[in-house]
Amino acid sequence: MAVDRTRSRRDEDFTGQAGAALRRFMRTEAGSAGLLVAAAVLALAWASSPWSAGYTRLWELPLVVQLDGHGLSMDLHGWVSDGLMVVFFFLIGLEVRRELAVGELTDRRRIRVPLLAGVGGMVVPALLYLALNHEGEAARGWGVVIGTDTAFLLGMLALVGPAVSTQLRVFLLTLTVIDDVVAVTVIGVAYTDSLHAGALVAVAAALAGIVVLDRRSAWRSGPYIALVVVAWLATVYSGLHASIAGMLAGLLIPATEPQRSQVEAAAQQFHVFRQSPLPGLQRRTRAHLTRTISVNERFQASLHGVTSYVVVPLFAFANAGVDLRGGVLAEAMGSPVTWGVVLGLVVGKTLGISAGAYAATRLGLGRLPQGVGSGHVVGGAALSGIGFTVALLIVHLAFDDEALRRDAVVGVLLSVVIASVLGRVAFALAARYLGQRDAALPTTLSRPVDPERDHLRGPADAEVTLVEYLDFECPFCARATGAARQVREHFGDRLRYVVRNLPLDVHPHAELAALAAEAAGRQDRYWEMHDTLFAHHDELELEDLAGYAATLGLDVEQFLRDLQEDDLADHVAQDKESAGESGARSTPTFFVGERRHEGPWDAATLIAALEAEASRSGRGARSRR
Repeated sequence: MAVDRTRSRRDEDFTGQAGAALRRFMRTEAGSAGLLVAAAVLALAWASSPWSAGYTRLWELPLVVQLDGHGLSMDLHGWVSDGLMVVFFFLIGLEVRRELAVGELTDRRRIRVPLLAGVGGMVVPALLYLALNHEGEAARGWGVVIGTDTAFLLGMLALVGPAVSTQLRVFLLTLTVIDDVVAVTVIGVAYTDSLHAGALVAVAAALAGIVVLDRRSAWRSGPYIALVVVAWLATVYSGLHASIAGMLAGLLIPATEPQRSQVEAAAQQFHVFRQSPLPGLQRRTRAHLTRTISVNERFQASLHGVTSYVVVPLFAFANAGVDLRGGVLAEAMGSPVTWGVVLGLVVGKTLGISAGAYAATRLGLGRLPQGVGSGHVVGGAALSGIGFTVALLIVHLAFDDEALRRDAVVGVLLSVVIASVLGRVAFALAARYLGQRDAALPTTLSRPVDPERDHLRGPADAEVTLVEYLDFECPFCARATGAARQVREHFGDRLRYVVRNLPLDVHPHAELAALAAEAAGRQDRYWEMHDTLFAHHDELELEDLAGYAATLGLDVEQFLRDLQEDDLADHVAQDKESAGESGARSTPTFFVGERRHEGPWDAATLIAALEAEASRSGRGARSRR
């Protein structure tokens, strides 16, 4: 979802490597949305054709997996809905856990606006549906309209939304996290008839085993996979829908930041393998590399493509097939269930999410993400009316009557079309009348480099400029990794290297370390202190800083007094403000010239970006002459 604090630089919202990864990811989502549409259309065409009996027989085919007389028997439709769809919900759980642990949701203040918007986006649709269907079996369908199809939503956002929508995407992901968790809870509570106590104990034991693996910092995937499979099988036998097992298991899979020590160990092991490429060393090197990335993110990387291109389209193909011949479509269009679903998903989601976000901001509970305007919120709220996957799943759980089920499916499919068109119109109106086009972070350096204020290495009038926003407690900033040194060695006097402070809230010593560097700068020892702080990025207590000042030959008493000066604190605060205005949200963030760098921040990539900037600047200068 779903779902960085150094902040996981790989989070799609952020700069650097994340920017390129996000664009690739959004292209994947657009392709997935197209595949979903194709699967649904194919299912409708087949189910409404003279060969519709073949469609029905296909999904009624029994599939039995047995060992020594014990096993699982379901029809093909059941294997898709209760088997493959577990992977979908498992992936959602993984994304939620990652966002809570190292992503956007680590800052709980960012949850408030999407939380209230998400609540509005569930309550209002349910009430609108019940206004048309308040009694009998039809009333059981209120759960159909509370969920949002995250994959379809993001795919349509890539197709009809702003050209760059990274910030809006983060807002909608946070919102759909709430939808998905509540929807799965509703499936488990409202649409479960009977439970098997013994199987529930087995589910709890398997999930507890995942917690134990997390506590013991287990990093191999195998034990987690085994326990997830056990939890799924036990859930199927328990009477609960298997989506519960997928979501809960995903929520328990640990997500952590890469540790500098592990990265260094992997690099050292790779050096050993390079000198002696033997099979045993290859396995050991691969293990070291694997360990640097959390189990959670490895699962996500493995499952995202499978889920987008196989699981969800196959589910759509299995559930969207409604025979619309013989006046069935006309009957459905006259059904209160059909229009209750449409009213709930299209109108309810748009009104509920928009009103919830507006109320939260007006009450001062939080702010919309930087770059996201009210028009973007309305457009995203409209697209949230695409319930599709979750809605179709609940349709088949809520209704036993085939006619009601058919009407609800028609309502879900109509909602996809109407919500997509409504979202496109909302984004177009926001761009034309409100000037709200791209919903993304700024990409231009807000405050030009000032040689009188900023800290520079290299000539003030150098050919190219590299600006880094850094955090002295960040283990992956350019000085800590050696990238800055390699870049400076390559360019020599052609480069002006500039650093600014961006101490992150999640690093408790970062602010004090930034003040220490500025205090050392008052005694003309900024760069010496800069290098020393990065060499000891995990030892930044006040007594440590005083010791470094003494080692560098500073007047320690003056250094300690300067740490208390308001103007130094103002200097750091101004750097942080300029970082926010420039779209820098994490460290390291680089600007090549005045443009925020997107992509990996290794030395080779930065050198290539700077050379390209030098080439563009040279052509520009020649054209002006």
